[in-house]
Amino acid sequence: MPALLVITNCPDATSADALASALVEQGLAACINVLAPCRSIYRWQGEIERADEIPLLIKTSADRYGELEAAIQARHPYDVPEIIALPISHGLPDYLQWLAAETQAN
Repeated sequence: MPALLVITNCPDATSADALASALVEQGLAACINVLAPCRSIYRWQGEIERADEIPLLIKTSADRYGELEAAIQARHPYDVPEIIALPISHGLPDYLQWLAAETQAN
């Protein structure tokens, strides 16, 4: 089963922890790394914005991506959250098997 690394950013540690916990509890992610705050600079509605954000690195299976995306959108405080999925082409086989088992739909 193909695996994905999904990236999103939250505006603060509280929302990042809540989102990460919910996604793992629902079986939509096997593991989520909540990273240290970073500074994001982006254009939003014609203006240059700067914000401190908390990046999340979400490991999931490709089969669960649609549900994961919907869950992020439903719980995320941003109108248009960054949700980017990258394929995991290689990895420790035992880890990838664990990831697949943890995100298997019931």
